[in-house]
Amino acid sequence: QVQLVESGGGQAQAGGSLRLSCAASGPTFDRLVMGWFRQAPGKAREFVAGINGRGDSAYYADSVKGRFTISRDNAKNMVYLQMSSLTLEDTAVYYCNADLSVVNGRAWSGESWGQGTQVTVSA
Repeated sequence: QVQLVESGGGQAQAGGSLRLSCAASGPTFDRLVMGWFRQAPGKAREFVAGINGRGDSAYYADSVKGRFTISRDNAKNMVYLQMSSLTLEDTAVYYCNADLSVVNGRAWSGESWGQGTQVTVSA
């Protein structure tokens, strides 16, 4: 199982930006589809973005398209989520996920999760 550790969460004003990072362990990192999910208070965990092993295909939830960018550095076993034009609705705990599947716009999470990092957006 892949070990994942997120960092980079915090507070931002609406319209601002944050960058999340996820450090992964394991020798097969570059074969895994990696992604981010988030969970707001009282809501179910939802898919945010995913990226294939080579890093040349990305997938986004409609709610973040054009505002968030997922990327990876296979040499460093890292995944990133650049978040811009933040809104109050982006407030959530963000989780890194490994080996997820994305088919026809739907995402199924893999078994490996990080501990989560809080993102709070204020007006």
